[in-house]
Amino acid sequence: MNNESEMAPESTTLPPLAALPQIPVLTSVSCSFVLAVIYVGSLYVWSTKYNRDHPTTIKRRFASVSIVMLLAPLFVYFFSSPELLQREPFPKLLGFRWNGLWQAIVIPYLLTALLYLGPIYVNMQNESFRSYFDLDYWRGSLSNIIWIRNHVMAPLSEEFVFRACMMPLILQSFSPLTAVFISPLFFGVAHLHHIAERLSLGMELSTSLLIGLFQFTYTTLFGFYSAYLFARTGHVVAPLLVHALCNHMGLPDVQDLWQQDLWRRVLAIMLYLVGLAGWIYLLPIATEPSLYDNKLYWNV
Repeated sequence: MNNESEMAPESTTLPPLAALPQIPVLTSVSCSFVLAVIYVGSLYVWSTKYNRDHPTTIKRRFASVSIVMLLAPLFVYFFSSPELLQREPFPKLLGFRWNGLWQAIVIPYLLTALLYLGPIYVNMQNESFRSYFDLDYWRGSLSNIIWIRNHVMAPLSEEFVFRACMMPLILQSFSPLTAVFISPLFFGVAHLHHIAERLSLGMELSTSLLIGLFQFTYTTLFGFYSAYLFARTGHVVAPLLVHALCNHMGLPDVQDLWQQDLWRRVLAIMLYLVGLAGWIYLLPIATEPSLYDNKLYWNV
């Protein structure tokens, strides 16, 4: 990829995205819906007797979502505003660019780690944290296909399809803030397919629906954050790395927290609150578009 200054006019002379002719709302929403359906549908295109964690199922799904990742950019290319495509390099629309890259790698990751300050402290009290410094841990992880799915393929494919290819379309029909709240709904709904998987394993309908509703809630909330990072930084690598971190950390383990002795428990709770407050306070500061030389997507 060449330097952006060689590929397009100086960004300071370019009008913001909102100044360009917008694509119809029906177009962007329909494309986003189709992308979500194709992504989820690709997971079930194979006929298999194995569950989702079986290596055969995982490998087949890797192949399916890889094909979806090849098709998804076509939606951006064929349905975007012609003026936008003439104005900007196509990779830049998808969040692939050099300017502000190291900031997009480091700052959002550290910001998200701050949100997990409490859980990180709790993990430091047990063996799980020390394992990160064990070479055998990383060898075992990189040879574990479930680990690769959760930490590599899922973040990569989901962020590429739902952020890099869906957000550019939504942003051409809605304001950045509105787009941040619309696009994650497709991301959350795309995870409801797990309800069918649980039912196939014999789980009761009420339990499966309750778990599905909970999963829809937290995946949608993460989707808000991920879409916000994409729009503010203009880089897909920011939500990708944050997604991998969140998949690794998961939801806070309250049981592990209450197994700490009293003073460690009090300190952990304080760090939970400090991490959350710090994340809320620093979110607009750490994602200031000027830090990432992002003049395309965030113009509010």
